[in-house]
Amino acid sequence: MRIIAPADRTDAVRDLLLAEPGATHVTVLRGAALQPAGDVVEAAVAREAADELLGQLCELGIDRRGGVTLEAIDTSLSDAADAAVEASPGDPQDAVIWDEVVARTGEESRLSVSYQAFLTIACLLAAVGAITDSPVTVVGAMVLGPEFGPLAAVAVGLVLRRGDLVRRGGLALAVGFPLAMAVTAIGSVVLDAVGLLSTAALADLDQVAFIYEVGPFSLIVALLAGAAGMLSLTSAKSASLVGVFISVTTVPAAAFASVALVEGRYVQAMQSGLQLAVNLVGIVIAAALVLLLARRRSERGGRRLSAG
Repeated sequence: MRIIAPADRTDAVRDLLLAEPGATHVTVLRGAALQPAGDVVEAAVAREAADELLGQLCELGIDRRGGVTLEAIDTSLSDAADAAVEASPGDPQDAVIWDEVVARTGEESRLSVSYQAFLTIACLLAAVGAITDSPVTVVGAMVLGPEFGPLAAVAVGLVLRRGDLVRRGGLALAVGFPLAMAVTAIGSVVLDAVGLLSTAALADLDQVAFIYEVGPFSLIVALLAGAAGMLSLTSAKSASLVGVFISVTTVPAAAFASVALVEGRYVQAMQSGLQLAVNLVGIVIAAALVLLLARRRSERGGRRLSAG
């Protein structure tokens, strides 16, 4: 944890870190910060203690008059660091740093060129997988899809009452999917014109029928995927987030709806659209429930989360 503190707050920040059992390697560099001006205070902090410390630093006004930066330490050879981890209650893998969650979801939910490009390519890839009845290609599209970022932002925004996150994530979904589906529909028209796509090609899709066949398991899979995704986002196991995309059919359903609509298979198109809606809603619900449980645990631990 690197803190830029105004000179009149440095002693309070230093004492705060020294009094925290989960902090060690405390260093104070007087006058080292130039913009904003102040002192630099650094410490190695156990993940379990970081959230509470951030709350106390905000109460000191450090976020407004200075700044706090968190960096993950992969390796630390120190008895003092080991003792700090042991002194902090809980497990580092389960600790939730709420400011980190808000920052990460806010960043990953933006309607950017790269987000739209990934979503569009994923839909096109899923369309090819549906046309060729190739589950491997469809799974590749699931992995490529970036839609969990906006979905997570909506869930976090609902739980923490952050309207900015809900609006940002909702905009990325509301604009991203229709645009990607429109491009996929245009691609389907081109494939149909050159003879690579026909109504008959969509008549027998045994391997990828799960894309548009809506049933109880559609919601179950979406709920499990949303829970797993939020757990990976709030814990130190964010690398497992990639596996979530393999479990749901948001991108394939969106792509297949476009292809089926172009070929006049309106029933399948509507089923795919329903599949997409079920998965989007299910993921948000499960993610929000996981986040609510984590929030209650954090508040019992002492930090009250605000909507700001």
